[in-house]
Amino acid sequence: MASATWNIDPTHSGIHFTVRHMVISKVRGSFRQFSGTVSLDEQNPAASVVSARIETASIDTGVDQRDAHLRSPEFFEVEKFPAISFQSTKVEKSSGNSFRVTGKLTIRDVTREVVLEAEQLGIGKDPWGNIKVAFEAKTSIDRRDFGLKWNQALETGGVLVGEKIEIALEIQAVKAQGSEKAA
Repeated sequence: MASATWNIDPTHSGIHFTVRHMVISKVRGSFRQFSGTVSLDEQNPAASVVSARIETASIDTGVDQRDAHLRSPEFFEVEKFPAISFQSTKVEKSSGNSFRVTGKLTIRDVTREVVLEAEQLGIGKDPWGNIKVAFEAKTSIDRRDFGLKWNQALETGGVLVGEKIEIALEIQAVKAQGSEKAA
């Protein structure tokens, strides 16, 4: 099998997150604008490369006031830091269609290593002849590690916004024309 480059299809993909709110519940959200590529070498997964860019202003939790706060300098400071980026540094096949993708995640002006637990869900052709591949991936981060430190103490104990952010990716990508190379 050959290696190929795949472009993330944002129409059929999602970048979602979950965070604790007031200790007792969870808030879910997503980013609506993002792009990226997967250079997939099925013969040699270690030669594979993943890169992505997420537009921070596209954050959407379904509540305009909360989204405006998340875009402010207390959180993402979108005017100064318009994007979150990810660049893989290592791809390892775990078992079957499962992979560990290690890479550099940059939020604001802080870069940290993260590991995505990923699974390739399949490859198929759409009705228009485009070859597509699908992946799911997940990880969690401590938002404080990336300078997202705003919080408010609750009189009942705990804080308004949890530190741990669960991240879930649902990615469908289309094979770039002429990208296939012999392995």
